Amino acid sequence: MTQASTVETTTLIIGGMTCASCVMHVERALQGVPGVQGVSVNLATEKAQVEFLQGAASFDDFRAAVVDAGYTAGTEAEEDAQTEIERLARTAEIRGLQRRLAVAGLLGLAVLLGSMPDLFPWVPAFLQDWYVLWALATPVQFWAGWQFYVSGLGALRHRTANMHTLIVLGTSTAYLFSVAVTLFTGFFADRGVEIGVYFDTSTLIIALVLLGRLLEARAKGRTSEAIRTLLGLQPQTARVQRDGDAVDVPIAEVVPGDLVLVRPGEKVPVDGVVTAGASTLDESTPTGESMPVEKGPSDKVFGATLNRTGSFTFRATQVGRDTVLAQIIRLVETAQGSRAPVQRLVDRVAAYFVPAVIAVASFSFLLWLMLGPEPSLTYSLLTFVTVLIIACPCALGLATPTAIMVGIGKGAEYGVLVRSAEALEQAHRVTTVVLDKTGTVTRGTPTVTDVVPADDREQVLRLAASAERASEHALGEAIVEAARAEGIPLAEPQDFQAAPGLGVEATVDGRQVVIGNRALMESHRIPLDGLEARWEELSARGVTAVFVAADGRALGLLAVADTLKPEAAAVVARLRQMGIGVVLLTGDHSRTAEAVARELSVDRVVAEVLPQDKAAQVRALQDEGQVVAMVGDGVNDAPALAQASVGIAMGTGAGVSVEAAEVTLMRGDLRGVLTALRLSRSTVRTIRQNLFWAFFYNVLLIPVAAGALYPLFQALGGVPGGLEPFFGDRGFLNPVLAALAMALSSVSVVGNSLRLRRLRPG
Repeated sequence: MTQASTVETTTLIIGGMTCASCVMHVERALQGVPGVQGVSVNLATEKAQVEFLQGAASFDDFRAAVVDAGYTAGTEAEEDAQTEIERLARTAEIRGLQRRLAVAGLLGLAVLLGSMPDLFPWVPAFLQDWYVLWALATPVQFWAGWQFYVSGLGALRHRTANMHTLIVLGTSTAYLFSVAVTLFTGFFADRGVEIGVYFDTSTLIIALVLLGRLLEARAKGRTSEAIRTLLGLQPQTARVQRDGDAVDVPIAEVVPGDLVLVRPGEKVPVDGVVTAGASTLDESTPTGESMPVEKGPSDKVFGATLNRTGSFTFRATQVGRDTVLAQIIRLVETAQGSRAPVQRLVDRVAAYFVPAVIAVASFSFLLWLMLGPEPSLTYSLLTFVTVLIIACPCALGLATPTAIMVGIGKGAEYGVLVRSAEALEQAHRVTTVVLDKTGTVTRGTPTVTDVVPADDREQVLRLAASAERASEHALGEAIVEAARAEGIPLAEPQDFQAAPGLGVEATVDGRQVVIGNRALMESHRIPLDGLEARWEELSARGVTAVFVAADGRALGLLAVADTLKPEAAAVVARLRQMGIGVVLLTGDHSRTAEAVARELSVDRVVAEVLPQDKAAQVRALQDEGQVVAMVGDGVNDAPALAQASVGIAMGTGAGVSVEAAEVTLMRGDLRGVLTALRLSRSTVRTIRQNLFWAFFYNVLLIPVAAGALYPLFQALGGVPGGLEPFFGDRGFLNPVLAALAMALSSVSVVGNSLRLRRLRPG
């Protein structure tokens, strides 16, 4: 047995993560469990995917490792149950943050007023007492901020550090220094240390960090809105025929083979095939198709689609986790939890970020203790606290996964299923799109495009369709369908004979009908009566033109072609406007391919290519330096889809599991290609914006927090009046403002990612 066959994958729900450093710590803890082959932790989804050798480890082992690292771990339940668990957990988290923020905010405001009697002379004298301030600050420090101690000190216990470590060190320094001054005032006064407490600093920092966490939690809750919307669309009950009666049962009790009745205005509960009745369904949920779809006997229906008009009965075929909707949800959740390649850069930075911040803060403390203005201990402590507080690894950790979550979720809303963050990131680099012809730019089924009669148009179509009723050829089916669409009554053919490669013969209403190419007409010595010129014209367009004759006389021509999808030409034009080259790849005859290419305005055509050779054509383009997206039907194009930099499979609701493709277009609409590429470009642009501001924020503000502006202000003769509220009279940044900036940086990153929700399709 190979190793790959013994590897299992499980998903854990991780609690307590706040930044990129936390992700690294959880991954490191899980990787230390014997038998673990790979770990991927996502901060935005708060999930960890663990690959491990079967039997070598269990959930208890994983949970013990995560808990030992200072976090919590739970199991992933079924989709609907898990969504409810996550919703309740998110609600509980937000309510807990609201309670702690309310206490920290009220007590912090009281401490602030009591700490600044010069600004607030009306404050009662008792509130200015340092012991009272100590009493007010203590619940904030050790109750409202207790979660920071649990996580931050837990990380230190394992010789690592995270964002909470910085908060704990910073606020505890301000708090404990203030306690020391309160208890040993004389000791500090005798040694020339300025007497003052900073309870307001510690309490307000905790309040502002909690405010940031609350805003962040609310914003992160909106990043997975697409999944909740999909799950919310599924009905809870189904009307099933049991023992001759129609009864309502929970959807979980529906089993394959059940006959399910759907009435107007109701939703289809599970996937199945219509057995009786007809209706119009809104399939926008699984496929993104905005136009209603007609359904009748033998047609497939999908769970969570809306029945608009008539009633119908269908036989359930897929239920529970096997439905198309469940497959979509699993694909989206897996993709949202995957890691983009750019995240590797963030992970490398996070590994050194927090230790580097502690080192900078310590260096600043020592520097200003030796060289700073008097009282040097006060200013050195302020810079130490400010540097610790202003650093924000959580913004770095959220920059990529939040954008990935929103982008992939938004794609699912429009029927564009992206399988991984890597595929979403790779798609923005595409320089060439290779389009398969049949079923991709064309409808995939032959259609009668022209009827050219010598005399009577209806007679030509009636005789041809009547003769072709006995044929199984796709061209014959197209002719029959065209006659039925016009309401032409058909006769039953007699003495039907098929001549492979030539056409068919049959007796219709006593007349000898011959349908086929020029060779068949010549073999029967049927004069074409001037129809040759029109046949040449139609053939030059790349369509298949057949002659129709009866009783030795040519009656006309029928042109049959696999017609272009109505959006195809506009999509090609838009791709070229985006600077992307377009190649038409087909196994059809070169004349047909070139005719289609002219209609699409495609410059490059590769025709008469066998399915097994399509991958080689894609590889040749890649050898030219092109980043190739291959668009095909996902069946005979599977090798080419796998070879391409990004494989895009056209499909319907039943085509969710096209394993060779990184992207699946549920609607089978070419405009989905534009949506996928625009989605990729917008998501990558958002990630870059997030990372830029996260890095820029830290690169700019950490030196400011460390006192880098002090020499400049000294050279200017002091801090300009407009900046004194921020830097005081010496040029050192206020720690409270540092906390506010840190909180807003995380919120801004998540908020910027949420802008992707405004993206429109096509």
